[in-house]
Amino acid sequence: MASPAGGDERTLVMTVYVLVHGAWGGAHGFRKVRGPLRTAGHEVFTPSLTGIGERVHLTSPQVRLTTHIADVVNTVLYEDLDGIVLLGYSYGGMVVTGAIDHLGERIRHLVYLDAFVPGHGESLSAMVGGMTAGGPVGSSGGVFPLGGDWLVPAPPRAFDDLAEAAWASARRTSHPAGCFSEPVALARPLEDYPFTRTYIKATGEPRPEQGGPFWTAADRAASSPAWRYREIATNHMIPSNRPDDLARLLLELA
Repeated sequence: MASPAGGDERTLVMTVYVLVHGAWGGAHGFRKVRGPLRTAGHEVFTPSLTGIGERVHLTSPQVRLTTHIADVVNTVLYEDLDGIVLLGYSYGGMVVTGAIDHLGERIRHLVYLDAFVPGHGESLSAMVGGMTAGGPVGSSGGVFPLGGDWLVPAPPRAFDDLAEAAWASARRTSHPAGCFSEPVALARPLEDYPFTRTYIKATGEPRPEQGGPFWTAADRAASSPAWRYREIATNHMIPSNRPDDLARLLLELA
């Protein structure tokens, strides 16, 4: 469009990003990603999940995957967000998948960042072979014995920068185990929804011989015309190690 002064007038279309962090983390993990997206003129929401990160004071055995799905869904509904780019990082992939049927057409594009991509009825524990504080999840589905430990301690993670490692490690918190045993509900396959979808894989570490859920999801996306597939050459801690690369890929979706 020509401006009155005779120049080109371009209208910036603002994109709304909702970035969902992973297990043992918090919204602070996206602090280096929010800035570049906002500088580019977009709006960014990074909800913290109940019981971890800055909301660790709310942890309890009752916190489940459903709790975290509600955290994200309520952020979108109460802020009245529409046409969003919804990203799930790592465990956050379970959360955003569970949010799909609650948010309907508010989702414009769905992004999985080195994340779990569950199907209907799948839990994180089933996808990785069992994970609770005391060992594999059994048929109890996350019902813990009286006096049992219901928290999963944060495993060590590798960071490129020593200062970032110290900063981030001090903020990692134990995660309620019930989140890992509750299955996701999804009305139909991801490819049948009207939104578009992207998988971003961390490729800085050798691919395990048996692959694993992240590589399985990456292979699915890379071989499907229904997905966009991208890679970032670092380990799993993408938002800390390569925030600018991540922001650049997300801006492709604006």
